[in-house]
Amino acid sequence: MQLAGQAALVTGGASGLGAQTVRELAAQGAKVAILDVNVEAAQALAQEVGGLALHCDICDSASVEAALRAAAEAHGSARVLVNCAGIGGARRLVGRDGSPMPLEDFSRIVNVNLIGTFNVVRLAAAAMVAAEPLEDGERGVIIMTSSVAAYDGQVGQEAYAASKGGLTSLTLPLARDLAQFGVRVVTIAPGLFLTPLLYKLPEEVQQSLAASIPFPKRLGKADEYARLAAHVVTNLSLNGEVIRLDGALRLPPR
Repeated sequence: MQLAGQAALVTGGASGLGAQTVRELAAQGAKVAILDVNVEAAQALAQEVGGLALHCDICDSASVEAALRAAAEAHGSARVLVNCAGIGGARRLVGRDGSPMPLEDFSRIVNVNLIGTFNVVRLAAAAMVAAEPLEDGERGVIIMTSSVAAYDGQVGQEAYAASKGGLTSLTLPLARDLAQFGVRVVTIAPGLFLTPLLYKLPEEVQQSLAASIPFPKRLGKADEYARLAAHVVTNLSLNGEVIRLDGALRLPPR
């Protein structure tokens, strides 16, 4: 599928990996709808790239349905969905005072990263399946964002690793389920990327993290994720795969 002229949706598109993906898809001619809870940031980016900003809480089905309707009315049936919305968080299973991790800390992260992403996927996929196939029989492409933590979860990352591991495991069955309709599903698992979260860390901490990456010895750049996402859309044979984008990094226990 070529991106030019196609309608695309990017969740969490107002910042970080999502924002750069919005820019890349728009630069390749896609009509991009930015779905985010931060409407002001989404509107600023939409103005920059000529896209559409829509409020969307991925955990709220009514909110997602409303955003998808508005995007379809403006741009037509979406052929591309890139899921970048998600949250982080780290907490040990048993704290220094001996108290167990509150269950709500675990469920909050899983609810956003795993269930929220699935919520958008199921609704967007239903619309893709109903669309007319393109010349090659393809109807759409769905990209999810996992993490190397799905494989190398560190101490205190139980909730985050479980949520991203769920997306990793979800990739193949989704691809198999949607193959009959010509909808592909691919997941990208980034390593240590220079996102707003890492920008807040002291420079010496950033350098220490970068030094742990075999090559290139620097933090990943958001445009590298964005260019891979765009390539996935255009490469018909990429399906049912989880791609680690991490410079050969393997996270240590802590």
